[in-house]
Amino acid sequence: MSINRRVLLQAGAAMGLAPGLVPLLRAQETNWPQAPVKVIVPFSAGGAADTLTRRLAERLQQRWNQPWAVDNRTGAGGNIGMEAVKSSPADGYTIGSATIGTLTINQFLYAKLPYDPVADFAYVSKIWENCNVFVVPPEHPANSVKEFIEWARRKPEGVTYGSAGVGTTPHLSGALFGNRTGLQALHVPFRGAAQSMPALMGGQVDFAIDNIASYMPLIRANKVKALAITMGERWPTLQEVPTMAEAGVPDFIITSWGAFVVPKATPAAVVNKLSMAIQELSREPATREQWLQAGSLAVSSTPAETAAFAERERAKWREVVRISGAKVE
Repeated sequence: MSINRRVLLQAGAAMGLAPGLVPLLRAQETNWPQAPVKVIVPFSAGGAADTLTRRLAERLQQRWNQPWAVDNRTGAGGNIGMEAVKSSPADGYTIGSATIGTLTINQFLYAKLPYDPVADFAYVSKIWENCNVFVVPPEHPANSVKEFIEWARRKPEGVTYGSAGVGTTPHLSGALFGNRTGLQALHVPFRGAAQSMPALMGGQVDFAIDNIASYMPLIRANKVKALAITMGERWPTLQEVPTMAEAGVPDFIITSWGAFVVPKATPAAVVNKLSMAIQELSREPATREQWLQAGSLAVSSTPAETAAFAERERAKWREVVRISGAKVE
């Protein structure tokens, strides 16, 4: 929020909005942005959320000729960064790059959340989407999900799957797979992908259902075998790999996604203007190709569509977290 607008709002709060003040404030909102914009990414640099947020911020900076800075506020599964967004001025100059975890999973995973994903934010637009991929070690005898299930059922001690930590979508995906197939699947959490990926390649765990962007280089290098993906249709750059439904496990759609949110009281004119810009950019062939090269799909949605989508996701992940038994203090 510019200094002039802050002064006007303070004056309006003190003595009531004069007849000519409301159009002036609306004009300033329509002319947003008139100052540098900060985007808080609640995760460390280099991951999908950070990489795609930076690319989008660059495009928006070019569009409006104002600086767009990315601020990584890490910790507590994204909760620290989201709390920072909630506590920021609701003027459109602080944006949160939220994810499936921070908006739909963490509230069921953490005993106490420092923000309310519904009450504390206005939803702007989805910005990216990808999926998980079912992978096994390169020397594994199974060449399909059906063969893996048959192999696993001959192991009375059960099978193991790895992830980058408790409550991540790879953890929850593995738990859901065990539940749907009746397999005894033991979760083996690692400190991060740098540890979980070598463990799978080396056969220390039997399978993983992990992010496709992370595993694509390993798949291409034949260092792991991809048996299925968790979307409703085949991945554009991995057309030879079936969906989970095609592989014999129906109703197993797991997508990871990111969305822009802002503090709840941010003016609707600002929210809509930003959302429309993202929608326009997402339709550009260059944007779609750039996102795909980064392992994701360029997507967008209206504010209402984004909020409704997140609500549907909460219903799904509430049940998946319950199945997994995962809890974080």
